Amino acid sequence: MSSRVPSVGLRLPPVGGPAASTVFVTDAVPAPAPAVRRLAAGLLATTLRGMAALAALAALAGLAGLAGLAGPAAAAPAPYKQPSAAIRELLDAPSLPRLIPSPDRQALALVEQRRYTPLEELARPGLRLAGARFDARNASQQNLLAVQRVRLRSLLEPEAAEREVELPAGGTWHNFLWAPDGQRFLLSRRTDTADELWAGATSNGQLWRIYNVRLNNAVDADDIAWLNAREAVVLTVPDDRGAAPNRAQTGPAIQETHGKASPERTYPDLLRNPRDEDLFEHYARSQLTLIDVASGQSRDIGAPGLFTSVSSVGTGQALLTERLVRPFSYNLTFDDFPTVVEVRQRDGKVIRELVKMPLKQGVAIDGALPGPRVFYPSPTRDAAIYWVEALDGGNPATRAAFRDRVMRLDPPYTGDPFEVQRMPYRFTRLRFLDDGIHGLLTEEDRSRGWSRTYLLPLNGKQSRPLFEHSVRERYRHPGYPFMRTLGNGHQVAQTLNGDLLLSGQGSGPKGDRPFLDKLSLKDLSVQRLFQSAEGVYEQPVALFEDRRLLTQRETEHEPPNLVLRENGKVTPLTRLKDPTPQLKGVRRELVSFKRNDGVELSFWMYLPPDLREGEKRPALVWAYPLEFNDAAIAGQLSGSPGRYMSFSGISPLNLLMDGYVVLMDATMPVVGDSRNMNDSFIEQITANARAIVDKAEDLGVVDPRRIAIGGHSYGAFMAVNLMAHTKLFRCGIARSGAYNRTLTPFGFQSERRSLWDAKDVYLKLSPFLFANQIKDPLLLIHGEADNNSGTFPMQSERLYQAMAGLGGTARYVLLPFEAHGYTARESAGQVQWEMSQWLKGCVGDPRAEARPRPAAGSSASQ
Repeated sequence: MSSRVPSVGLRLPPVGGPAASTVFVTDAVPAPAPAVRRLAAGLLATTLRGMAALAALAALAGLAGLAGLAGPAAAAPAPYKQPSAAIRELLDAPSLPRLIPSPDRQALALVEQRRYTPLEELARPGLRLAGARFDARNASQQNLLAVQRVRLRSLLEPEAAEREVELPAGGTWHNFLWAPDGQRFLLSRRTDTADELWAGATSNGQLWRIYNVRLNNAVDADDIAWLNAREAVVLTVPDDRGAAPNRAQTGPAIQETHGKASPERTYPDLLRNPRDEDLFEHYARSQLTLIDVASGQSRDIGAPGLFTSVSSVGTGQALLTERLVRPFSYNLTFDDFPTVVEVRQRDGKVIRELVKMPLKQGVAIDGALPGPRVFYPSPTRDAAIYWVEALDGGNPATRAAFRDRVMRLDPPYTGDPFEVQRMPYRFTRLRFLDDGIHGLLTEEDRSRGWSRTYLLPLNGKQSRPLFEHSVRERYRHPGYPFMRTLGNGHQVAQTLNGDLLLSGQGSGPKGDRPFLDKLSLKDLSVQRLFQSAEGVYEQPVALFEDRRLLTQRETEHEPPNLVLRENGKVTPLTRLKDPTPQLKGVRRELVSFKRNDGVELSFWMYLPPDLREGEKRPALVWAYPLEFNDAAIAGQLSGSPGRYMSFSGISPLNLLMDGYVVLMDATMPVVGDSRNMNDSFIEQITANARAIVDKAEDLGVVDPRRIAIGGHSYGAFMAVNLMAHTKLFRCGIARSGAYNRTLTPFGFQSERRSLWDAKDVYLKLSPFLFANQIKDPLLLIHGEADNNSGTFPMQSERLYQAMAGLGGTARYVLLPFEAHGYTARESAGQVQWEMSQWLKGCVGDPRAEARPRPAAGSSASQ
């Protein structure tokens, strides 16, 4: 196991003298990471003066061991910390198994997945090329959601015996997948040298390996193209791949631009030089392989290529493939590299090259490639292929009556394609109905944030609008197509006697109540078939031909379980037990209120189990800002009091067990025209925050003088802006955020203007530039290997350096090997310890202050 430990930078105000004191604590074995060394070099390191300074450091940071040190601060190990026993117990509670019905709705798989990724797995050597992160030894993704146990049973017989799938020892099992007919299933196993493919029988759980198959998921192309219930095509490592190229770097890496605008977002893990190009080409090269899951046999078809996608066409009549070709880019990820789209025979032979999409360079912000893009194979016997073409050159600034059109090409794929539909707005998605003659075509007017869905006759006849709504709509959202799996593995929208089935959240002022509707495709009338009762959260899973309905039901303290509904009779099919009964003492309430301009706001108030009547506790507000075009929609509530109470390893809700009140999912709407709504971002989040604090005080359980603000990613960006521009919060917690918008110059979140188009806005929204105004303590946490666009660890590093240089109070924690979300058990514990200790230092220990004081004249141990 790796000995890496979190790197911690601490900045404290002067103690015992005018000179600022800074200590940097990091790992000693092995040497610090380059980012840590750069941070250390950038700090204004001086000597801590006296025991008073050391004691103050220990009190603020919770590092009790430092209180006894004497002499100058020095580099020292910072081992992973453990949160309180109550939080640790929550973090180590077992995960609930996933309940996965088979496509034929006869069997059920109970799949238990590993809750955390071991540090030694995160630390495995890997390559980061063109936006892909993978283990070169076995061509798999570095961070896998591992499967620890699989059990099978009859779906509709609650008392049926379970069949244990015996997983051979060794390696990491992952990616459970049903075959289309439900008679078999697939599992992958990553070893040191390969990502293997195994098949199993539903009847007895017996496993067998698909021989001579080493899956290639280097570019996350884990597609499986089912031809029928037993045959499929997968992407594998070519037998002739050989050793990786080892081109020496003999000169500088050079890039050029020649007057053509090419605004790109900022991405991590890009190619940097010709050697990277060679390595990417070597490892991304895959072989199309036909497998027979029943016999375990396989054979290669066609020639290898840099395949990123393979799918079957129709009922297995053909294959649709996408493969990358040079030239590659040093500014874009592989998703935007030149791509050749081809239709092939079942034996892999190319029938026709449909298009060579160019490098996605020079495309306007929020624009699209000119020419064909986004390909869809028909899931039915007609075996047609559909794609989208821009009619405005892909530029949203171009005035055009129609933005996109949908094209269709029929077998044998040698003739001319024909136009199926033109759209006034930008194409979003195409789904197929199970009737074989209709599709659902969705477009979006991005300037308004408006979505429209059509019923599309696939033969080219006139389409009909079905519904339209704001992309943020919740209360009047019509729902999404209710999907089912065909015998060829394709997902299609389910119909019932010619009517379209739609399922949705059923949001309303009292919370979410999932529903299943039937939409008449003749007169567009709607009939509600099912809706969850109040106080529970029950969502449709499958509708049988005889109208029996399979649902997944949960309550606040009952985990999700499957239920069969038939003629008013409700039959529980599973009985999973609550692994965290200690949360039954937690109280949760949805609180609604308004900000000063009338916009509706809300938060979920969570109260710790030991909160006493009339007591006021310190609180943490956790939020994430969202943009809206309409104030009425911004005020729509989300969530349900019937949702099962379960916390992720890094959720701030775990702090309830240390006695804090948590105001979770506090709404932070930013309302306005999408073209310029960020002009008032600071003013609006300030108004939101002020309303949240006022409402928290009104409720009588929160001490308004002891409230902290926190968030993750864009929520962290919000939190630091509030710290810089308001005095509403005693301290802040910011995880994996971006704080200098000049480093994301071509847009962020929903901002479509560039830095040079809206310089004042970018500067105003960069809390890094207002670090001198952050007067209250700020905890910064970041994953060392953050893979999210724009949130490089340098964002937290530079903000910390700014606060250190300006005399602010901050703590910076860099988690080894972690990406944008933190997945190791050690990291989860460290994050909870950091947040809890930080809150104790700035808003106080709620339980210490809640303890009754000794009566006058009595003695108390010290």
